[in-house]
Amino acid sequence: MTGKASTRSWLIWLTASLVYLLAVFHRTSFGVAGLEAADRFGVGAAALSTFTVLQVGVYAAMQIPTGVLVDRYGPRRILVAALLFLGLGQVLLAVATSYGLGLLARGVLGFGDAMTFVSVLRLVAAHFPGRQYTVVASFTSAMGFIGNLAATVPLTLLLAGPGWLPTFLAAGLVTALYAGVVAARVKDTPAGHAATPVAVDRRELLRQIRFAWRVPGTRLGFWVHFSTMFAPNVLALLWGVPFLVQGEGMAPATASALLTVFVFGALLGGPLLGAVTARRPELRMPLVGSYLGGAALVWALLLSWPGSIPVAVLVPCFAFLSLGGPASMIGFALARDYNPLHRVGTATGVVNVGGFVATTITALLVGVLLQYTDSFRIALLAVVVMLALGTTRMLVWWRRARAELFAAQARGERVPVQVHRRPWDVPEETPLPAAA
Repeated sequence: MTGKASTRSWLIWLTASLVYLLAVFHRTSFGVAGLEAADRFGVGAAALSTFTVLQVGVYAAMQIPTGVLVDRYGPRRILVAALLFLGLGQVLLAVATSYGLGLLARGVLGFGDAMTFVSVLRLVAAHFPGRQYTVVASFTSAMGFIGNLAATVPLTLLLAGPGWLPTFLAAGLVTALYAGVVAARVKDTPAGHAATPVAVDRRELLRQIRFAWRVPGTRLGFWVHFSTMFAPNVLALLWGVPFLVQGEGMAPATASALLTVFVFGALLGGPLLGAVTARRPELRMPLVGSYLGGAALVWALLLSWPGSIPVAVLVPCFAFLSLGGPASMIGFALARDYNPLHRVGTATGVVNVGGFVATTITALLVGVLLQYTDSFRIALLAVVVMLALGTTRMLVWWRRARAELFAAQARGERVPVQVHRRPWDVPEETPLPAAA
Protein backbone atom coordinates (compact mmCIF):
# COMPACT_ATOMS: atom_id res chain seq x y z
CA MET A 1 0.00 0.00 0.00
CA THR A 2 1.31 3.45 -0.91
CA GLY A 3 0.26 7.03 -0.23
CA LYS A 4 -1.75 7.99 2.83
CA ALA A 5 -4.17 5.86 4.78
CA SER A 6 -7.86 6.59 4.32
CA THR A 7 -10.30 7.65 7.02
CA ARG A 8 -11.83 4.19 6.76
CA SER A 9 -8.47 2.62 7.55
CA TRP A 10 -8.10 4.82 10.63
CA LEU A 11 -11.59 3.83 11.84
CA ILE A 12 -10.74 0.16 11.34
CA TRP A 13 -7.53 0.65 13.29
CA LEU A 14 -9.40 2.42 16.12
CA THR A 15 -11.95 -0.38 16.36
CA ALA A 16 -9.20 -3.00 16.43
CA SER A 17 -6.92 -1.10 18.80
CA LEU A 18 -9.72 -0.97 21.36
CA VAL A 19 -9.46 -4.76 21.45
CA TYR A 20 -5.81 -4.37 22.46
CA LEU A 21 -6.84 -1.79 25.09
CA LEU A 22 -9.26 -4.33 26.57
CA ALA A 23 -6.63 -7.07 26.44
CA VAL A 24 -4.09 -5.01 28.38
CA PHE A 25 -6.79 -4.05 30.88
CA HIS A 26 -7.49 -7.72 31.53
CA ARG A 27 -3.77 -8.61 31.50
CA THR A 28 -2.85 -6.06 34.17
CA SER A 29 -6.05 -6.21 36.23
CA PHE A 30 -4.56 -8.81 38.55
CA GLY A 31 -1.92 -6.31 39.66
CA VAL A 32 -4.37 -4.32 41.78
CA ALA A 33 -6.51 -7.36 42.64
CA GLY A 34 -3.63 -9.32 44.18
CA LEU A 35 -4.62 -8.85 47.81
CA GLU A 36 -8.26 -9.67 47.11
CA ALA A 37 -7.17 -12.74 45.13
CA ALA A 38 -4.96 -13.96 47.99
CA ASP A 39 -7.91 -13.75 50.37
CA ARG A 40 -10.39 -15.20 47.88
CA PHE A 41 -8.27 -18.22 46.95
CA GLY A 42 -6.49 -18.63 50.28
CA VAL A 43 -2.96 -18.62 48.85
CA GLY A 44 0.36 -17.00 49.69
CA ALA A 45 2.70 -14.81 47.66
CA ALA A 46 4.49 -17.67 45.87
CA ALA A 47 1.26 -19.25 44.64
CA LEU A 48 -0.08 -15.83 43.74
CA SER A 49 2.90 -15.14 41.47
CA THR A 50 1.98 -18.28 39.51
CA PHE A 51 -0.99 -16.41 38.04
CA THR A 52 1.31 -13.91 36.33
CA VAL A 53 3.90 -16.47 35.22
CA LEU A 54 1.20 -18.73 33.78
CA GLN A 55 -0.50 -15.92 31.92
CA VAL A 56 2.71 -14.54 30.43
CA GLY A 57 3.89 -18.05 29.57
CA VAL A 58 0.67 -18.83 27.68
CA TYR A 59 0.95 -15.48 25.93
CA ALA A 60 4.51 -16.17 24.79
CA ALA A 61 3.76 -19.74 23.70
CA MET A 62 0.84 -18.58 21.56
CA GLN A 63 2.62 -15.85 19.61
CA ILE A 64 3.91 -17.91 16.66
CA PRO A 65 0.70 -19.96 16.30
CA THR A 66 -1.26 -16.71 16.44
CA GLY A 67 0.85 -15.20 13.67
CA VAL A 68 0.25 -18.23 11.46
CA LEU A 69 -3.49 -18.18 12.20
CA VAL A 70 -3.67 -14.46 11.39
CA ASP A 71 -1.99 -15.08 8.03
CA ARG A 72 -4.39 -17.95 7.32
CA TYR A 73 -7.75 -16.65 8.55
CA GLY A 74 -7.23 -12.89 8.66
CA PRO A 75 -6.94 -10.57 11.66
CA ARG A 76 -10.68 -9.83 11.93
CA ARG A 77 -11.61 -13.44 12.75
CA ILE A 78 -8.72 -13.81 15.18
CA LEU A 79 -9.69 -10.59 16.99
CA VAL A 80 -13.26 -11.83 17.35
CA ALA A 81 -11.97 -15.11 18.81
CA ALA A 82 -9.63 -13.17 21.12
CA LEU A 83 -12.50 -11.13 22.53
CA LEU A 84 -14.53 -14.25 23.23
CA PHE A 85 -11.63 -15.90 25.06
CA LEU A 86 -10.88 -12.72 27.00
CA GLY A 87 -14.52 -12.42 28.03
CA LEU A 88 -14.70 -16.09 29.02
CA GLY A 89 -11.50 -15.86 31.05
CA GLN A 90 -12.70 -12.85 33.01
CA VAL A 91 -16.14 -14.37 33.63
CA LEU A 92 -14.46 -17.54 34.94
CA LEU A 93 -12.29 -15.42 37.22
CA ALA A 94 -15.36 -13.57 38.47
CA VAL A 95 -17.08 -16.76 39.62
CA ALA A 96 -13.94 -18.67 40.67
CA THR A 97 -13.56 -19.46 44.36
CA SER A 98 -10.84 -22.13 44.08
CA TYR A 99 -7.19 -21.68 43.19
CA GLY A 100 -7.39 -24.19 40.33
CA LEU A 101 -10.31 -22.47 38.63
CA GLY A 102 -8.60 -19.11 39.10
CA LEU A 103 -5.49 -20.42 37.35
CA LEU A 104 -7.62 -21.81 34.51
CA ALA A 105 -9.31 -18.42 34.15
CA ARG A 106 -5.99 -16.59 33.84
CA GLY A 107 -4.73 -19.19 31.37
CA VAL A 108 -7.80 -18.68 29.17
CA LEU A 109 -7.34 -14.93 29.46
CA GLY A 110 -3.68 -15.23 28.44
CA PHE A 111 -4.77 -17.29 25.43
CA GLY A 112 -7.13 -14.54 24.29
CA ASP A 113 -4.62 -11.80 25.09
CA ALA A 114 -2.03 -13.51 22.89
CA MET A 115 -4.24 -13.10 19.81
CA THR A 116 -4.70 -9.35 19.98
CA PHE A 117 -1.50 -7.43 19.32
CA VAL A 118 -0.25 -9.48 16.38
CA SER A 119 -3.70 -9.19 14.77
CA VAL A 120 -3.80 -5.42 15.15
CA LEU A 121 -0.29 -5.03 13.71
CA ARG A 122 -1.29 -7.23 10.78
CA LEU A 123 -4.17 -4.83 10.09
CA VAL A 124 -1.78 -1.88 10.34
CA ALA A 125 0.56 -3.53 7.80
CA ALA A 126 -2.33 -4.00 5.37
CA HIS A 127 -4.08 -0.64 5.77
CA PHE A 128 -1.20 1.83 6.20
CA PRO A 129 1.83 2.69 4.04
CA GLY A 130 5.25 1.67 5.24
CA ARG A 131 6.27 5.14 6.37
CA GLN A 132 3.31 5.24 8.75
CA TYR A 133 3.71 1.73 10.14
CA THR A 134 5.94 2.60 13.12
CA VAL A 135 3.79 5.60 14.07
CA VAL A 136 0.53 3.66 13.99
CA ALA A 137 2.16 0.74 15.83
CA SER A 138 3.25 3.17 18.56
CA PHE A 139 -0.30 4.56 18.75
CA THR A 140 -1.50 0.98 19.18
CA SER A 141 0.96 0.48 22.01
CA ALA A 142 -0.27 3.72 23.59
CA MET A 143 -3.82 2.37 23.54
CA GLY A 144 -2.54 -0.54 25.59
CA PHE A 145 -1.14 1.83 28.19
CA ILE A 146 -4.55 3.48 28.47
CA GLY A 147 -5.90 0.02 29.25
CA ASN A 148 -3.14 -0.33 31.84
CA LEU A 149 -4.23 2.92 33.47
CA ALA A 150 -7.84 1.74 33.57
CA ALA A 151 -6.65 -1.32 35.47
CA THR A 152 -5.16 0.78 38.28
CA VAL A 153 -7.18 3.41 40.15
CA PRO A 154 -10.57 2.87 38.41
CA LEU A 155 -10.42 -0.89 38.92
CA THR A 156 -9.30 -0.44 42.52
CA LEU A 157 -12.35 1.74 43.21
CA LEU A 158 -14.66 -0.80 41.57
CA LEU A 159 -13.24 -3.65 43.62
CA ALA A 160 -13.67 -1.61 46.77
CA GLY A 161 -17.25 -0.70 45.76
CA PRO A 162 -19.30 -3.27 43.82
CA GLY A 163 -16.71 -5.95 44.59
CA TRP A 164 -14.99 -8.87 42.85
CA LEU A 165 -17.92 -10.67 41.22
CA PRO A 166 -19.81 -7.70 39.68
CA THR A 167 -16.60 -5.98 38.54
CA PHE A 168 -15.00 -8.90 36.70
CA LEU A 169 -18.32 -10.27 35.47
CA ALA A 170 -19.22 -6.94 33.87
CA ALA A 171 -15.73 -6.60 32.35
CA GLY A 172 -15.97 -10.07 30.83
CA LEU A 173 -19.44 -9.59 29.39
CA VAL A 174 -18.64 -6.17 27.88
CA THR A 175 -15.52 -7.64 26.25
CA ALA A 176 -17.43 -10.56 24.73
CA LEU A 177 -20.16 -8.25 23.40
CA TYR A 178 -17.57 -6.04 21.68
CA ALA A 179 -16.80 -9.03 19.42
CA GLY A 180 -19.95 -8.14 17.46
CA VAL A 181 -18.63 -4.63 16.77
CA VAL A 182 -15.31 -5.98 15.52
CA ALA A 183 -17.00 -8.57 13.29
CA ALA A 184 -19.13 -5.85 11.68
CA ARG A 185 -16.60 -3.00 11.38
CA VAL A 186 -13.13 -4.45 10.82
CA LYS A 187 -11.96 -5.40 7.31
CA ASP A 188 -8.77 -7.37 6.76
CA THR A 189 -7.63 -5.35 3.74
CA PRO A 190 -8.45 -1.98 2.16
CA ALA A 191 -11.28 -1.83 -0.35
CA GLY A 192 -10.24 -3.34 -3.67
CA HIS A 193 -7.42 -5.40 -2.20
CA ALA A 194 -8.05 -9.12 -1.84
CA ALA A 195 -6.43 -11.00 1.02
CA THR A 196 -4.18 -13.93 0.17
CA PRO A 197 -4.76 -16.64 2.78
CA VAL A 198 -1.98 -19.08 3.55
CA ALA A 199 -2.98 -22.73 3.96
CA VAL A 200 -2.12 -23.99 7.42
CA ASP A 201 -1.46 -27.67 7.93
CA ARG A 202 1.35 -28.83 10.19
CA ARG A 203 3.92 -28.95 7.40
CA GLU A 204 2.91 -25.52 6.09
CA LEU A 205 2.90 -24.07 9.61
CA LEU A 206 6.45 -25.22 10.21
CA ARG A 207 7.45 -23.96 6.78
CA GLN A 208 6.01 -20.49 7.49
CA ILE A 209 7.79 -20.29 10.83
CA ARG A 210 11.06 -21.56 9.33
CA PHE A 211 10.97 -19.06 6.48
CA ALA A 212 10.16 -16.18 8.84
CA TRP A 213 12.89 -17.20 11.30
CA ARG A 214 15.52 -17.59 8.57
CA VAL A 215 15.10 -13.96 7.52
CA PRO A 216 17.86 -12.02 9.33
CA GLY A 217 15.57 -9.01 9.79
CA THR A 218 13.01 -11.17 11.63
CA ARG A 219 15.66 -12.49 13.98
CA LEU A 220 16.97 -8.99 14.52
CA GLY A 221 13.45 -7.91 15.42
CA PHE A 222 13.18 -10.83 17.86
CA TRP A 223 16.29 -9.79 19.77
CA VAL A 224 15.31 -6.10 19.70
CA HIS A 225 12.01 -7.04 21.33
CA PHE A 226 13.74 -9.45 23.73
CA SER A 227 16.21 -6.81 24.91
CA THR A 228 14.02 -3.75 25.24
CA MET A 229 10.63 -4.64 26.71
CA PHE A 230 11.27 -7.29 29.35
CA ALA A 231 12.71 -5.12 32.16
CA PRO A 232 9.75 -2.70 32.37
CA ASN A 233 7.42 -5.71 32.18
CA VAL A 234 9.14 -7.52 35.04
CA LEU A 235 8.78 -4.47 37.28
CA ALA A 236 5.27 -3.46 36.23
CA LEU A 237 3.67 -6.91 36.21
CA LEU A 238 5.30 -8.59 39.20
CA TRP A 239 8.38 -7.39 41.05
CA GLY A 240 8.14 -3.59 41.05
CA VAL A 241 5.96 -3.17 44.15
CA PRO A 242 7.75 -5.87 46.21
CA PHE A 243 11.11 -4.31 45.32
CA LEU A 244 10.01 -0.86 46.41
CA VAL A 245 8.10 -1.96 49.52
CA GLN A 246 10.26 -4.77 50.89
CA GLY A 247 13.58 -3.79 49.34
CA GLU A 248 13.41 0.00 49.59
CA GLY A 249 11.04 0.43 52.55
CA MET A 250 8.36 2.44 50.75
CA ALA A 251 4.69 2.52 51.65
CA PRO A 252 2.57 0.35 49.32
CA ALA A 253 0.56 3.36 48.09
CA THR A 254 3.75 5.25 47.22
CA ALA A 255 5.18 2.22 45.43
CA SER A 256 2.02 1.74 43.36
CA ALA A 257 1.96 5.41 42.42
CA LEU A 258 5.62 5.28 41.42
CA LEU A 259 4.95 2.44 38.98
CA THR A 260 2.60 4.70 37.03
CA VAL A 261 5.80 6.36 35.77
CA PHE A 262 6.16 3.32 33.49
CA VAL A 263 2.69 3.90 32.07
CA PHE A 264 3.00 7.63 31.45
CA GLY A 265 6.59 7.37 30.21
CA ALA A 266 5.64 4.81 27.58
CA LEU A 267 2.40 6.60 26.74
CA LEU A 268 4.25 9.82 25.96
CA GLY A 269 7.43 8.29 24.58
CA GLY A 270 5.78 5.81 22.22
CA PRO A 271 4.24 8.25 19.71
CA LEU A 272 7.32 10.47 19.89
CA LEU A 273 9.68 7.60 19.12
CA GLY A 274 7.33 6.35 16.41
CA ALA A 275 7.23 9.76 14.73
CA VAL A 276 11.02 10.08 14.78
CA THR A 277 11.64 6.63 13.32
CA ALA A 278 8.93 7.12 10.69
CA ARG A 279 10.69 10.25 9.40
CA ARG A 280 14.19 8.85 9.84
CA PRO A 281 14.03 5.03 9.60
CA GLU A 282 17.82 4.82 9.51
CA LEU A 283 17.79 5.94 13.18
CA ARG A 284 15.85 2.91 14.39
CA MET A 285 18.75 0.68 15.39
CA PRO A 286 20.95 3.52 16.73
CA LEU A 287 18.03 4.50 18.99
CA VAL A 288 17.66 0.92 20.19
CA GLY A 289 21.38 0.75 20.90
CA SER A 290 21.24 4.06 22.79
CA TYR A 291 18.34 2.82 24.90
CA LEU A 292 20.12 -0.42 25.81
CA GLY A 293 23.29 1.43 26.76
CA GLY A 294 21.29 3.84 28.89
CA ALA A 295 19.36 0.96 30.51
CA ALA A 296 22.64 -0.67 31.51
CA LEU A 297 23.71 2.56 33.23
CA VAL A 298 20.32 2.89 34.96
CA TRP A 299 20.52 -0.64 36.38
CA ALA A 300 24.10 -0.07 37.48
CA LEU A 301 22.95 3.04 39.34
CA LEU A 302 19.91 1.38 40.95
CA LEU A 303 21.70 -1.76 42.09
CA SER A 304 24.80 0.00 43.43
CA TRP A 305 23.07 2.89 45.23
CA PRO A 306 24.15 2.99 48.91
CA GLY A 307 21.13 2.65 51.19
CA SER A 308 17.55 3.35 50.12
CA ILE A 309 17.15 4.86 46.66
CA PRO A 310 15.50 8.32 46.80
CA VAL A 311 12.29 8.93 44.86
CA ALA A 312 14.08 11.74 43.01
CA VAL A 313 16.40 9.09 41.56
CA LEU A 314 13.77 6.40 40.98
CA VAL A 315 11.44 8.61 38.94
CA PRO A 316 13.89 9.52 36.13
CA CYS A 317 15.31 5.98 36.16
CA PHE A 318 11.85 4.43 35.77
CA ALA A 319 10.93 7.04 33.16
CA PHE A 320 13.94 6.03 31.06
CA LEU A 321 13.30 2.30 31.47
CA SER A 322 9.67 2.86 30.42
CA LEU A 323 10.92 3.69 26.92
CA GLY A 324 11.73 0.01 26.48
CA GLY A 325 8.14 -0.68 25.47
CA PRO A 326 8.12 1.92 22.68
CA ALA A 327 11.61 0.83 21.58
CA SER A 328 10.37 -2.76 21.25
CA MET A 329 7.96 -1.59 18.51
CA ILE A 330 10.97 -1.25 16.25
CA GLY A 331 11.22 -5.04 16.27
CA PHE A 332 7.77 -5.27 14.67
CA ALA A 333 8.71 -2.70 12.05
CA LEU A 334 11.71 -4.85 11.11
CA ALA A 335 9.47 -7.91 10.77
CA ARG A 336 7.16 -5.93 8.53
CA ASP A 337 9.98 -4.60 6.36
CA TYR A 338 11.85 -7.83 5.75
CA ASN A 339 8.89 -10.16 5.07
CA PRO A 340 6.22 -10.32 2.37
CA LEU A 341 2.76 -9.24 3.54
CA HIS A 342 1.32 -12.77 3.58
CA ARG A 343 3.97 -13.74 6.16
CA VAL A 344 3.98 -10.56 8.27
CA GLY A 345 1.64 -12.07 10.86
CA THR A 346 3.91 -15.06 11.39
CA ALA A 347 7.04 -12.89 11.54
CA THR A 348 5.35 -10.50 13.97
CA GLY A 349 4.42 -13.43 16.18
CA VAL A 350 8.03 -14.63 16.14
CA VAL A 351 9.24 -11.17 17.18
CA ASN A 352 6.63 -10.84 19.91
CA VAL A 353 7.81 -14.07 21.53
CA GLY A 354 11.12 -12.42 22.35
CA GLY A 355 10.11 -9.94 25.00
CA PHE A 356 7.64 -12.24 26.73
CA VAL A 357 10.07 -15.15 26.89
CA ALA A 358 12.59 -12.77 28.44
CA THR A 359 9.91 -11.52 30.87
CA THR A 360 8.95 -15.03 31.97
CA ILE A 361 12.54 -16.24 32.43
CA THR A 362 13.61 -13.09 34.26
CA ALA A 363 10.59 -13.07 36.58
CA LEU A 364 11.33 -16.67 37.57
CA LEU A 365 15.06 -16.00 38.02
CA VAL A 366 14.37 -13.01 40.25
CA GLY A 367 12.05 -15.12 42.38
CA VAL A 368 14.57 -17.96 42.74
CA LEU A 369 17.44 -15.60 43.60
CA LEU A 370 15.26 -13.72 46.05
CA GLN A 371 14.30 -16.94 47.81
CA TYR A 372 17.93 -17.96 48.30
CA THR A 373 19.51 -14.56 49.00
CA ASP A 374 16.66 -12.49 50.48
CA SER A 375 18.18 -9.50 48.67
CA PHE A 376 16.42 -7.60 45.88
CA ARG A 377 19.70 -6.02 44.78
CA ILE A 378 21.15 -9.48 44.10
CA ALA A 379 17.91 -10.91 42.68
CA LEU A 380 17.55 -8.07 40.17
CA LEU A 381 20.97 -8.86 38.76
CA ALA A 382 19.00 -11.38 36.70
CA VAL A 383 17.70 -8.38 34.74
CA VAL A 384 21.25 -7.26 33.99
CA VAL A 385 22.24 -10.74 32.81
CA MET A 386 19.25 -10.97 30.45
CA LEU A 387 19.94 -7.44 29.20
CA ALA A 388 23.52 -8.39 28.36
CA LEU A 389 22.41 -11.59 26.61
CA GLY A 390 19.78 -9.83 24.52
CA THR A 391 22.07 -6.97 23.57
CA THR A 392 24.85 -9.32 22.47
CA ARG A 393 22.52 -11.37 20.26
CA MET A 394 20.92 -8.24 18.85
CA LEU A 395 24.31 -6.88 17.77
CA VAL A 396 25.08 -10.18 16.02
CA TRP A 397 21.87 -10.10 14.00
CA TRP A 398 22.12 -6.38 13.31
CA ARG A 399 25.40 -7.12 11.54
CA ARG A 400 23.95 -10.11 9.67
CA ALA A 401 20.80 -8.25 8.60
CA ARG A 402 22.87 -5.38 7.23
CA ALA A 403 25.11 -7.83 5.37
CA GLU A 404 22.04 -9.46 3.78
CA LEU A 405 20.67 -6.05 2.86
CA PHE A 406 23.88 -4.89 1.20
CA ALA A 407 24.22 -8.24 -0.61
CA ALA A 408 20.73 -7.76 -2.06
CA GLN A 409 21.68 -4.26 -3.18
CA ALA A 410 24.84 -5.61 -4.81
CA ARG A 411 22.70 -8.09 -6.75
CA GLY A 412 20.63 -5.18 -8.04
CA GLU A 413 17.54 -6.04 -5.99
CA ARG A 414 15.46 -3.21 -4.64
CA VAL A 415 14.88 -3.07 -0.89
CA PRO A 416 12.17 -1.54 1.31
CA VAL A 417 12.57 2.15 1.98
CA GLN A 418 12.32 1.57 5.73
CA VAL A 419 15.59 -0.37 5.88
CA HIS A 420 17.50 1.49 3.19
CA ARG A 421 20.37 3.66 4.37
CA ARG A 422 19.06 6.55 2.27
CA PRO A 423 15.24 6.35 2.10
CA TRP A 424 14.93 8.74 -0.80
CA ASP A 425 16.99 6.50 -3.11
CA VAL A 426 14.38 3.78 -3.73
CA PRO A 427 10.64 3.58 -4.35
CA GLU A 428 8.44 2.96 -1.33
CA GLU A 429 7.04 -0.48 -0.48
CA THR A 430 9.47 -2.56 -2.53
CA PRO A 431 9.69 -5.95 -0.76
CA LEU A 432 13.03 -7.45 0.22
CA PRO A 433 13.20 -11.11 -0.86
CA ALA A 434 13.23 -13.52 2.07
CA ALA A 435 16.60 -14.98 2.93
CA ALA A 436 17.06 -18.49 1.59
